[in-house]
Amino acid sequence: MFPVLAFHSPVLAHRGAMDSAPENTLAALYAAREQGALWAEVDVKITQDGVPILMHDDTLDRTTNGSGLVADASWEKVQTLDAGSWFDARYAGERVPHLDDVMRVALETELRLAIELKPCPGRARATTMVVLIEMAKKWPEGTEPPLISSFDVESLEIAAQLQPPWPRCFIMPDWRDDWREIVEKVGASAVSMDEKALTEERVAAFRSVEMPLLAYTLTDPARAKELLGWGVSAVYADRPRAILAHL
Repeated sequence: MFPVLAFHSPVLAHRGAMDSAPENTLAALYAAREQGALWAEVDVKITQDGVPILMHDDTLDRTTNGSGLVADASWEKVQTLDAGSWFDARYAGERVPHLDDVMRVALETELRLAIELKPCPGRARATTMVVLIEMAKKWPEGTEPPLISSFDVESLEIAAQLQPPWPRCFIMPDWRDDWREIVEKVGASAVSMDEKALTEERVAAFRSVEMPLLAYTLTDPARAKELLGWGVSAVYADRPRAILAHL
């Protein structure tokens, strides 16, 4: 297990600052840093031809002017898409980022990355291998590594094999009594859970084993303060400034 995973500013910008800029874009990463976030969470998939990109959905339709499955789209096609106009005309021409550009911006701005492996159906192994191998080639030695997170246990198991020293986070949409077994299986350094599933008693279970617990996704500063007061290590927020201003 990775020994230390610190969240000195206990807010992760969710998909970048997605309430202020188009989600999973470089603009959202810059907005996250401008709002005071020291961590940003982003979703990574691979294109049909195996290029790692930021994208949450299995289809292109919601966040670009394209359509169809991400798994059927080539990088050549994805590069031509507008990933900003759907959010606001000011972001017309914003592109779907290549993971290389995400790493560059994060390193330039000293923004820690939480990389959520979001494989399209049937592509867990391919997605994890591409992301971990490509990141390991280019991530500078001596720099704090990204946090690799996923709902997908297979992805986390593969990540542990490929890059054992990098911290991993198991994401749970709801409480699971077997969370300790999953944590041990994937060598997780943290667990992330839907904030609606958290109670003070459940948070205490993680505190008892000194396992960092993250909560997603917070819009109410009072709820964020409550969770952090119980012992949650950090919260995800679409608008980091709104949470940080009340801590």
